[in-house]
Amino acid sequence: MPDFDRAAFENALIEDMRAHGGAVTGGPMAGRPLLILTTTGAKTGEPRRAILAYMRDGDDYVIAGSNSGQPADPAWLHNIAATPEVTVEAGGRVFGALARVTDDDDRAVLWGRLVEAMPAFGEYPAKAGRVIPMVRLTPAAG
Repeated sequence: MPDFDRAAFENALIEDMRAHGGAVTGGPMAGRPLLILTTTGAKTGEPRRAILAYMRDGDDYVIAGSNSGQPADPAWLHNIAATPEVTVEAGGRVFGALARVTDDDDRAVLWGRLVEAMPAFGEYPAKAGRVIPMVRLTPAAG
């Protein structure tokens, strides 16, 4: 079996999303609400992208720092701690946003909603051995 080409998979996924107003229409991610988050690398200062499941809470986009249930936080979480100004591409729109890790109370409410909407996330805390952070992406005014 050939090695998995992550970059090719991500590029094809992004191409599908952009061709369909942000919707994923094919492959294993079809029908899932996904966004493209571009952060600034904390060490390099270079743009870094991540494709993430999201939900909405009012005007905010909400993402989980699940890292697919891995023990370590995802790199993008470290990046937003250093530079919270990010770019989001969702629903066929590209916009600037401010990323903020939620406090414990907000996290608990949002986590419950996320697991209800996307049950697979419910397995991640035990698998990861950590509390999964929730992050609000608040679109910039303008």
